[in-house]
Amino acid sequence: MFKRLTLMAALLLPCGAVLAEEGGMELMHAGTDINNMQSLQRGARNFMNYCSGCHSLQYLRYNRMGDDLKIPIAQLQADLMFTSEKPFDMVNSAMPADAEQWFGKRPPDLSLAARAKGVDYLYSFLHGFYADKTRPWGVNNLYLSNASMPHVLQRLQGLQKPVFKHEAGEGGEPKMVLTGVEMMSRGSMSPEEYDHFVRDIVNFLDYAAEPVKATRQSMGVFVILFLLVFFAFAYLLKKEYWKDVH
Repeated sequence: MFKRLTLMAALLLPCGAVLAEEGGMELMHAGTDINNMQSLQRGARNFMNYCSGCHSLQYLRYNRMGDDLKIPIAQLQADLMFTSEKPFDMVNSAMPADAEQWFGKRPPDLSLAARAKGVDYLYSFLHGFYADKTRPWGVNNLYLSNASMPHVLQRLQGLQKPVFKHEAGEGGEPKMVLTGVEMMSRGSMSPEEYDHFVRDIVNFLDYAAEPVKATRQSMGVFVILFLLVFFAFAYLLKKEYWKDVH
């Protein structure tokens, strides 16, 4: 019974809250806005330039992205279509078939990453890389321990170092616990610029996970208003029918 209640609570909690508990680190707030067209356009540019070399969006077509984000086909083909020449193709990665040998496993498709993990997790993950000489790519991540992904945005963000503190372990023995990161060497962007850069990528991934999300949310407001108005008329009609009975 307790396990069932725990599972129900986990399902009812926001995705970010669950992941924060699992990873032991509090997630950062992404602050994305699916209705910000300029952010979505910048996010598409950032994703295609820095992420599409390894990751695909297999449920999103180039022409759909162009229509939704108001990017002309000519500009789409010239600046964003690196893996295909046909606008109706899916957004595939440029990674060759033997990529699994490079990373230990094939880089995942990110079509549904925002829905599966939450935008706060993606935003935090791209902020969470730190230097770790024990890892093949020289970096690890606060929010995904032993991540096999290199820090592709290191040139922009810079390199962070881990911060540890002493805590009492089992039996009272002291142990080192990772508590966060701090900047070790600056990148080409300021922290504020990097925040905006990552937020745009995450905003675009939020769109890619559900291209109709903005439309659905705006329609939902009108549906609720319609139901409220309809309920008022239905209630008045009910009062009219039953006034003679009472």
